[in-house]
Amino acid sequence: MSNDPSQIPGRIKELREILEVSSFDMAKDTDIPFETYTQYESGKLDIPISVLYTIANRLGTDVTVLITGEEARMDSAAVCRSGKGVQIERYPGYEFSSLAYNFRHRTMEPLLVYLDSSKPPAAQVSHSGQEFNYVLEGQVRVTVGKTEHVLSTGDSIYFDAHLPHSQIAVNGTAQFITIIQE
Repeated sequence: MSNDPSQIPGRIKELREILEVSSFDMAKDTDIPFETYTQYESGKLDIPISVLYTIANRLGTDVTVLITGEEARMDSAAVCRSGKGVQIERYPGYEFSSLAYNFRHRTMEPLLVYLDSSKPPAAQVSHSGQEFNYVLEGQVRVTVGKTEHVLSTGDSIYFDAHLPHSQIAVNGTAQFITIIQE
């Protein structure tokens, strides 16, 4: 199993080609502008986790296949031991660990996220569904739309993920749980 994010675009392209779906149709079917889709598939643009879900759904597979190259196996329960989640560094200073990567047909994605304020912040993203963040350690500045919320250990926020949003560590590092529901 490889959780190297640089392999995700190749997995998408390979699966799309196996299914004989053109990149134009893929972009249209996932409601992603064609130029953006081709940049995702070429690896020139990082793919947000929410977009991975959209692409996986169109390809008729689990997002775990795109992230790890392997099928999720569990149907009734999936345990994730401490430090054993599938870890991905999506952007400098923004690393996450999928806590339910091995559960098939997930309807939400619980992630453990690590932030480092010494790295450039990730750009705002938006995606379908709703999102919940719970701060485990440090302080996190969560921007939803144009409103900023500084959260400390034990604080949480629930928001409409259609709105542009971002999370940044305040003075050092922070760790939080995010649950994304599509």
